Amino acid sequence: MLPFTDDVQRCRAAQQAWARQPVRERLKPLRTLRRLLVSEADRIGAAVQRDVQRRPDEVLATDILPTADACRFLQRRAVSILRPRKISLLDRPLWLLGERSAVHRRPHGVVGIIGTWNYPIYLNGIQIVQALSAGNGVLWKPSELMPQSARLLHELFLTAGYSAELLRMLAATREAGPQLAEADIDHVVFTGSAAVGRKLATRLGERLISSTLELSGCDALFVLADADLELAARAAWFGVTLNNGQTCLAVRRIFVQQAVYPEFVLALEPLAKQAQPVTLVQDSQVHQAEQLVAEAVAEGARLLVPRSTVREPQSTMVPAIVADARPEMALCRDASFAPVTALLKFTDLAEALQMDSQCGYALGASIFTANERLANQLAARLGPGMIAINDALAPVAHPATPFGGRGASGWGSTQGVEGLLGMTVPQVVSLRSGRFRPHYDPLEQNPHVAALTRGMLEMTHGTLRQRWTGLKRVLRQAPRFLRAGE
Repeated sequence: MLPFTDDVQRCRAAQQAWARQPVRERLKPLRTLRRLLVSEADRIGAAVQRDVQRRPDEVLATDILPTADACRFLQRRAVSILRPRKISLLDRPLWLLGERSAVHRRPHGVVGIIGTWNYPIYLNGIQIVQALSAGNGVLWKPSELMPQSARLLHELFLTAGYSAELLRMLAATREAGPQLAEADIDHVVFTGSAAVGRKLATRLGERLISSTLELSGCDALFVLADADLELAARAAWFGVTLNNGQTCLAVRRIFVQQAVYPEFVLALEPLAKQAQPVTLVQDSQVHQAEQLVAEAVAEGARLLVPRSTVREPQSTMVPAIVADARPEMALCRDASFAPVTALLKFTDLAEALQMDSQCGYALGASIFTANERLANQLAARLGPGMIAINDALAPVAHPATPFGGRGASGWGSTQGVEGLLGMTVPQVVSLRSGRFRPHYDPLEQNPHVAALTRGMLEMTHGTLRQRWTGLKRVLRQAPRFLRAGE
């Protein structure tokens, strides 16, 4: 028997009724959910703090507010995004005379969401509301690290008006994720490490189940010679330390143009000197980060701010900036989930791009420069799914923009128009009127078909002379074809 058989059956029955509801009806619970995010903000902050030791005020800014904004975006735009799109008659080929087509967006069916813990309300909440608004049912497997946050978030969805059959919360265990990939579901959304994402993608591919994968990052921040160095330094430090470095979009590599490298270091150094030890949720992340730093130093890099010789507790570390790093170092190539980053210098953009290309992750990047044209040229040559110019991290939470990576950072989008459409599949409905069907008759039974086809080809795709010839051929052959088909 497949895993979660009862959950899938219950969810699928509820989803089929839910999908028949007009989009406006499916959006009604969002208004209540937004109000609950306001009235229950303190409870949410306290639950997240108990689970993953995040400050309630930070949860308010990085989890609750962007989730409410995403709900409002769907309320405003989901009807138009999901509305059937009529194909213009100007795009219709001549041989489809009398045909009309429309593209409908149909829900996948039952969507499995394997959630993450670092932004438990924002990352899980947006994926769930996108899936439900598109007409899907959801089997949600929360992270085992967010038990209280998960229970509260599920409670808020049910209170808002979504049924427990439509949104089913599975056991928050490590085993439940791989089991969900074996269940009779129609699409999977996964947020997590690249290593786990690869295994999941392999299994889903074997079963021909589609997926959206938001995986690890090793994001770059580029500081060009004309940048506001103080602003860039503050952005870099924010990108390194937000949520104690436990952010997939965290700044892991800082590329600084050589002409301003010393000045940028002077701007960044005071921020690093003020750093206090931080506690990470997973001890393994502390161990990996410390190992990456130690290896980089052993290979010739240096810590921007020397660290105390006092040994920190097992789950604690001081944010670290490694200066004079090189792109081939593991610190600049491997994904990590801790407040560590590397400083690298470059002479021109060609060198910066070559250095950046040695990392396979492509989730986000930032560019600091006073030259908007140059920034856009650089952005066009970078691979990540999100590029922020003169900012870091924050723009990714814009509810109308897609969020997703490329390369080792996964595929698909979980936000904005593209995120909502990603929770659907296109279905074309074609309606044909009249009796003109030249493709029905074998050539040997209606010899006029070949001549008519050649005429249509010439008339629509040839030179001016050929088009005139094709028009005459069509006008001559069409009546003969119609008489032959009677």
